Amino acid sequence: MHIVTVGLNHRTAPVEIREKFTFAPDRLPDALEVLKGTRSVLECVIVGTCNRTEVYAAVDRKYKSGLFIRSFLEQWFQVPRSEFEPYLYVYEDNLAVEHLFRVASGLDSMIIGETQILGQVKEAFLLSQKEAATGTLFNTLFKQAVTFAKRAHAETSIGENPVSVSYAAVELGKRILNGLENKNALIIGAGKMSELTAKHLQAAGVNGLMVVNRTLQNAMQLASRFQGTAHPYGQLAELLRSADIVISSSGSQEYVLDQEQVRKTLQHREANRPLFMVDIAVPRNLDPAIGDLPDVHLYDIDDLESLVESNLEVRRREADKLSAEIEREAADFEQWMKTLKVTPVIRALQEKSNRIYEETMESMMKKLPDLDEREQKVIRKLAKSIVNQMMREPILRVKEMAGGRYGEEALGMFTELFALEGILAELQEDEASLVNPAGRTLSKNGQELGVPALLVRNSAEAMAGS
Repeated sequence: MHIVTVGLNHRTAPVEIREKFTFAPDRLPDALEVLKGTRSVLECVIVGTCNRTEVYAAVDRKYKSGLFIRSFLEQWFQVPRSEFEPYLYVYEDNLAVEHLFRVASGLDSMIIGETQILGQVKEAFLLSQKEAATGTLFNTLFKQAVTFAKRAHAETSIGENPVSVSYAAVELGKRILNGLENKNALIIGAGKMSELTAKHLQAAGVNGLMVVNRTLQNAMQLASRFQGTAHPYGQLAELLRSADIVISSSGSQEYVLDQEQVRKTLQHREANRPLFMVDIAVPRNLDPAIGDLPDVHLYDIDDLESLVESNLEVRRREADKLSAEIEREAADFEQWMKTLKVTPVIRALQEKSNRIYEETMESMMKKLPDLDEREQKVIRKLAKSIVNQMMREPILRVKEMAGGRYGEEALGMFTELFALEGILAELQEDEASLVNPAGRTLSKNGQELGVPALLVRNSAEAMAGS
């Protein structure tokens, strides 16, 4: 069994391509149903965000599975393959596993270390699990990826330093004013940047949020979303009297506040009460001379971008550290996958030894009909002990060999040496009726047993040299 990732993201595809490959949330269950019915696909998860669309699939053949998944994308979105294929990336096996860990940890995001993607990966996995599109392999892989990502954010500073201008503005305000609880905030402008700023201010716990905009209706719309108040431009100077933090990002081509306006406002404020002002507009909204006034702390977008770049560098260093850990996590998962391959072989060996034991005991009882119940019990116990002792070392050795560099070849040789091909095929047939379409082995009450029967089939084929 192999793992394949096929996708496109903000680095490989422009937005006009990405927007064509967005799975509607209410259609995702249907998409998973079609995908898991796609040739070669045994398990699958679809991760879709505003910046990426990725298909993760456990497949029974590596070299054609990418083609089958491309066909799925082409048919589902009704976009000719020639239009999107140049923007796709494909990862296989260990690289696919490492990529998932990078995505879940936020290392592959537009903003390094962002945490939203972790929740999105987790939701995608849980939906696939609910739709019976995952099995033993992906249940283990995605849980491991989510656990690692949580640990990465808890034990490193990958997500601690602000790396967006609006967030950096609010974080800087926290430092200058010793927190924003019970502070009044004034936002100048009502565009997208102002909306992001309002979101961060609300999360920081500001007491009051005031919005000023040339179009009052737009100010009212923004203020209503964050329990704030909207005001016309004419009240700007008056609002400065009660404001502790001012963040401006309007589209004005001229200064909306000059030094003299702010100087007059300061006369109506408490003495030594700091006023923190951030101008994140281009062209600038606030007269730079305002920063010369006492108790006024004025920063512009260049100051913030310098802070953002510094924080990004911290995140990059943390990302480099996590990359080494991701390699180890991927290696651990690869080792676990190798143990899956040995499981059906061990079961076949145990089954064969049990059959030999039963046949031998049946023959012995026929030849020694006069044995009483106690004597039969003693002989059975001794014979069983001999079989178990004979099997112990081979089982330990085959586990070791399966985890080695040439595990596939070793398992094949072991299977041939003990002539297990026939029993492996029988076990596969016995389990086939208990496997759902996603390749997950189920018991009669619907609980997962563990090893997919397809692994038995694949192991048997590989070891028989087919």
